[in-house]
Amino acid sequence: MTSTPSTVLGAAPPAPEHTTRQERIRALRDSAYRIRMHALNMGEVQGQGYIGQALGVADVLAVVYKDVLDHRPDEPDWPERDRLLLSIGHYAIALYAALAEAGVLDTGELATYGSDDSRLPMSGMATYTPGMEISGGSLGHGLGIATGMALGLRYRGSDARVYNLLSDGELDEGSTWEAALACAHHRLDNVTAIVDVNALQADGPTAGVLRTEPVTAKWEAFGWHAIRVDGNDVDALVTAFDSLREHRGSPSVLICDTKVGRGVPMLETREKAHFMRVEEHEWQIAREQLTQNHEAGRADGPDGRSDATEGKGPAV
Repeated sequence: MTSTPSTVLGAAPPAPEHTTRQERIRALRDSAYRIRMHALNMGEVQGQGYIGQALGVADVLAVVYKDVLDHRPDEPDWPERDRLLLSIGHYAIALYAALAEAGVLDTGELATYGSDDSRLPMSGMATYTPGMEISGGSLGHGLGIATGMALGLRYRGSDARVYNLLSDGELDEGSTWEAALACAHHRLDNVTAIVDVNALQADGPTAGVLRTEPVTAKWEAFGWHAIRVDGNDVDALVTAFDSLREHRGSPSVLICDTKVGRGVPMLETREKAHFMRVEEHEWQIAREQLTQNHEAGRADGPDGRSDATEGKGPAV
């Protein structure tokens, strides 16, 4: 175990009430950068972990927590809040980083990640962590819980929405598809599934373990409104979530293609990337690469992409 990392970021300042689209995208990209940096700092505490997934899904979490969810950071149990359920409990490092960025957790607490008596265990536990809606671990449970939760909110007459973040590997689980059928049967348009498609799971490349493509067509066949986007393109994510807010009559799924280790070239190309070991001297290199890439992206345009791709919308 190394010493506590020296690079500590605070939560983002409150967003101005009125911003242009460009300012909105830039602020979300900055938020994703801080989430990635928080994840690297937490990873250094343990010297290993699910760093690649955290870096890959950071853009999705930045948009969800800063632009989508109706929640109160200082009141995580507010009854009318939108819920984000983390099916993939081993992504907890990513969610802790997002909760700190959103102001639910104090950034200083991130240094306790995975330590004895910490509220931030390596796999998500609802009884430990404010803002962690369900306990994770065994995959395939999140969407079923989301279904029951959404039905309960409907019966209460609540406008709150339920979002379930799950992985492409989790689509191997039959319970996920059983819940998908139930959601569609009950026309739960207060449910949005978010699938992180990073093409990797514990046993190797997802396509080699159990092929799930064409995944968009499968969700549609189960009665879901489906959109697929580049999950590392903040502009496309914002457009997709804006569209999903307007959809009624069926549950929705946002399928997000992400890259493991996104933003840190050294980790993007690492062969064993599901549970990643990073050498002591590599953590600072990773932070430097992340910062260099982020600053280069800011110079390219408001969403970190060239003018030729700026404003590219989601694939429907």
